[in-house]
Amino acid sequence: MGRHGWNSGAGRWRLTALLGVGAAALALLVTLLNTLPGDGASTAGTSRDGAKVHGTPAAPAGAPEPEVGWGFTHTQFSAAEGSDAATERVEGRLKNAGGLPENQHIMGWGADNPEPVKGRYDFAALDRRVDFMRASGATPVITLCCSPDWMKGGRSGVGNTNWSQAALETAPTPEHYQDFADLAATVAKRYPDVRHFVVWNEFKGFWNDAQARWDYEGYTKLYNLVYKALKKVDQDIMVGGPYLVMDSLDPRSEGASATVKGPWGAMDQRVLDAFAYWNRNKAGADFVVVDGSSYTNDDELLPDEFAATDKFTAVGKWVRARTGDLPLWWAEYYVEPGDADDERKGWSETRRRAVQAAGMIAMVRGGASSGFYWNPETEKGTGCAGCLWTPTDRGSGGAELPMYDLVSRFGKAFPPGTSYRTVSVAEDDVPNVRILAGDKVVLVVNTLDRPISAQVDGRRFAMQAYEVKWLDRQTG
Repeated sequence: MGRHGWNSGAGRWRLTALLGVGAAALALLVTLLNTLPGDGASTAGTSRDGAKVHGTPAAPAGAPEPEVGWGFTHTQFSAAEGSDAATERVEGRLKNAGGLPENQHIMGWGADNPEPVKGRYDFAALDRRVDFMRASGATPVITLCCSPDWMKGGRSGVGNTNWSQAALETAPTPEHYQDFADLAATVAKRYPDVRHFVVWNEFKGFWNDAQARWDYEGYTKLYNLVYKALKKVDQDIMVGGPYLVMDSLDPRSEGASATVKGPWGAMDQRVLDAFAYWNRNKAGADFVVVDGSSYTNDDELLPDEFAATDKFTAVGKWVRARTGDLPLWWAEYYVEPGDADDERKGWSETRRRAVQAAGMIAMVRGGASSGFYWNPETEKGTGCAGCLWTPTDRGSGGAELPMYDLVSRFGKAFPPGTSYRTVSVAEDDVPNVRILAGDKVVLVVNTLDRPISAQVDGRRFAMQAYEVKWLDRQTG
């Protein structure tokens, strides 16, 4: 869409007809030369000036903090595209709410191949996403994943990108780790207002088949090169990893941890080993990143969907005990098992929001201060299960959905640095509610599929089935 596109600057030029013909001929010759380099890989539409600052970034307001709070990730479809009216509606809502942390990947999930040929860049799609983050007042975060095809054994050139899931999730080969670090540095230079970077996504491509374990040595080498490259661009840039999926298993399964376990299952020991290696051998980190689901690899919610979220607390405590003062981020978190297409549409929105709220409470109790809701936005339509807003393909789109209220209010009520409080709960309500309280706000979640009368923080009130209620604290 025009507002977020690049500005060609054509209005600056006033050429005569003769010069225009000459320029057109010259442009055609240049295009032919550029699209047929020595290796035959097309560079059409790319540029060598990838590190040139894009747009008008806001001047940094001092050194960044390693904690960003609670926000969301842009996925394949985003409010950055679609009807201007719908996009502006979402931008305005986010900005009026004070902005949220927003995360975007550099390739995939709505972003094109950023470097189709070595040294030739195409950031048009990523520019649009960054423009949206700027316009909506976000704290922008970029996840450095995935990598161009030529870095992982694929073909170089515009139009040669293999967008299959298997190809996208292939890691760079070791001889290209430095090339990927150089790309990360180029991204950081292009968007100097982005001060937080996550290195890679879920160890994609880093599985050692021969040893049936994660290739944590390879990931850590890549991470360290990227970390150093970003710090060379600006020492104040915040960098984090390893973005491991904290998988859990049936405790009777082979590979289940004998120590990190609970009613929700047992951690996969191979994941714990990978995290431990990265933690011992990392060049540095400003924050630590994990992701995962409350359910097991077999899609079991143990012992039920609400109690399963206790896994987030257990994982958080385990990570924090090994990383000291490093802030903990959850890059993704899931509480509803997906179907065969990895879609989550089986629950009512009230149930979905209640279990999500319980999950966020559990993450905070585990020591997390930042988290990103994976927004499953669709391209078209009037509804969207679990989405933050309706699709923005039409002028009436971008309407707020219940999950937006939860994510935005949670971020505003419980920002980094919140002092959490213990509040009174009637004894018979303890099994039925999940609670998080700060100095000013109490979040109460009814975990039952029926109305209840609850007494929390000295007040009694009615709650509907699966209701999420916000209370102003009566202090002083």
